[in-house]
Amino acid sequence: MHAYRTHTCNDLRASDAGQTVRISGWVHRVRDHGQLVFVDVRDHYGVTQIVANSDNPMFDTAQRLKNESVITVTGTATARDAATVNKELPTGEIEVVVDQLHVESVADVLPMQVNSDVEFPESTRLTYRFLDMRREKLHQNIVLRSKVISSLRRRMTDQGFLEYQTPILTASSPEGARDYLVPSRVHPGKFYALPQAPQMFKQLLMVSGFDKYFQVAPCFRDEDARADRSPGEFYQLDIEMSFVTQEDVFAAIEPVLSGTFAEFSDWKIIANADGTFPRITYDDAMLKYGSDKPDLRNPLLIADVGDIWEGSEFSIFNNVIKSGGVVRGVPAPGCADKPRSFFDNMIELAKAHGAKGLAYIGFDADGAGKGPIAKFLSPEKTAALKERLGLVNGDAVFFSSGAVLDAATIAGKVRTALGEQLNLIEQGVFKFCWVVDFPYYEWNEDDKKIDFSHNPFSMPQGGLEVLQNAKTDADLLAIKAFQYDIVCNGVELSSGAIRNHKPEIMVKAFEIAGYTQADIESKFAALFNAFKYGAPPHGGLAPGVDRMVMLLADEPNIREVICFPMNQQAQDLLMQAPNVADEKQLRELHLQLSPKAKQALEEEREKNATAA
Repeated sequence: MHAYRTHTCNDLRASDAGQTVRISGWVHRVRDHGQLVFVDVRDHYGVTQIVANSDNPMFDTAQRLKNESVITVTGTATARDAATVNKELPTGEIEVVVDQLHVESVADVLPMQVNSDVEFPESTRLTYRFLDMRREKLHQNIVLRSKVISSLRRRMTDQGFLEYQTPILTASSPEGARDYLVPSRVHPGKFYALPQAPQMFKQLLMVSGFDKYFQVAPCFRDEDARADRSPGEFYQLDIEMSFVTQEDVFAAIEPVLSGTFAEFSDWKIIANADGTFPRITYDDAMLKYGSDKPDLRNPLLIADVGDIWEGSEFSIFNNVIKSGGVVRGVPAPGCADKPRSFFDNMIELAKAHGAKGLAYIGFDADGAGKGPIAKFLSPEKTAALKERLGLVNGDAVFFSSGAVLDAATIAGKVRTALGEQLNLIEQGVFKFCWVVDFPYYEWNEDDKKIDFSHNPFSMPQGGLEVLQNAKTDADLLAIKAFQYDIVCNGVELSSGAIRNHKPEIMVKAFEIAGYTQADIESKFAALFNAFKYGAPPHGGLAPGVDRMVMLLADEPNIREVICFPMNQQAQDLLMQAPNVADEKQLRELHLQLSPKAKQALEEEREKNATAA
């Protein structure tokens, strides 16, 4: 017999009754009934009940067991009475009558309970993450993560993609976030950077003649935490392909995503009749949904209503329109008779996101408009407004106004809030879409100049010719790029692009944004130099693994699907990172702490000493 187990804690069934078996695991729960002691033993696979009566030599040992101690039990699998069968457990028809019980490891007093769903502070959960991951829900999330990654790998290789590994220690990249720098011991004063993404390397692989690359790649970015973004590091399904159009990239990744989501969830995947995902232009996404990552489960559609308000006596909207701004309307079905507090809360929501206010109109049972600005619309304009937004009597409408992006963003926030508060969000579905045709350039208000909008290494639609023919800033801002995002239920899974593989287009594109060829050769030497020696047309994207698993697990926070996440302050409470380097380490790395850093460390030491 094996030293620790003949079966896992999920194996035994009624058909195993009469067998001598051995199981090992953690003490999940002890129930002392006086003359009988029942112990639930848990391992990675499940739970099995063991039992010892007062005549059993192991009875006292069983009574003294502490939760989360590790034990090995040898005994006889025995069928339970019909009245005691536990239908909640796969092993619920049997129990193991103890012959031998050996305590492998005694657990100390627990800082958090493992055998319940009681909530604990996140600081406690992350400090004792090894205990937290014993809890069933989180444990299953981590198992799901492993299975999802295996499925993604399988689906990629089935399509002829090969996995290649790219460096972790590299040079600083132009991804946009702050780098994590690693000082070099052998090159004083110089630093490596942890890759924000394998972007440069995967493009260089295409230039090297490889055709279909993928990698489940770790990425490192020094950025603030959000519910859907873990600070420090994350993983993505990194993909690049040669000799492809934008549609080829879509065709390659759509079955991977839809197949994986179908494999691990019983939620319905909503797609086009041919199985493809809807394509929504960036301009339409910002107009209709107020976001470049639209949640299509929300049926509310925003509309531009500036022409309806133009020429009205409402000076605020008129001034916005005259200055080149827009007015957007957000329908609020059935909200005309909501209490004043409902409208006030929406106004406060808009203000929290930078708006000066939020106008609204409600339509009573007779169709008359009510609210502070209803009087400024004629009956004909009111009818046009209702028709454009699909409003009926009893509905309301909110208005956001200002510069195009500002008005769109506020309208999007209101749309989302209305969808949630009115229970309009369709449940039990995954709605994917592609957002395409992103602007190549945008106006940098701070520097008063044209700047790259999404990704400087993407191909402008129209190539070199469209860049050369642009005469004004308006012409430049109208240029679209072969850039795209894949979005699911309002969560951006990935950005991607068909790359700019021609040096002459790169030089012109960067020149427009204020960079010289010398700047390109300095900052992006490897890629620019490689493109001089024959680069294939290529493109790709990189869906986030953490976000995919978060959606599949139906978790609102990304930390619930990561084994050892940092907290919102980018601290690893379990390993106590980041931590202080000693003087010897600093000398080896040719580093010296600034006065500000020294002061901060001293204040932290004093604080810890006081707390102790």
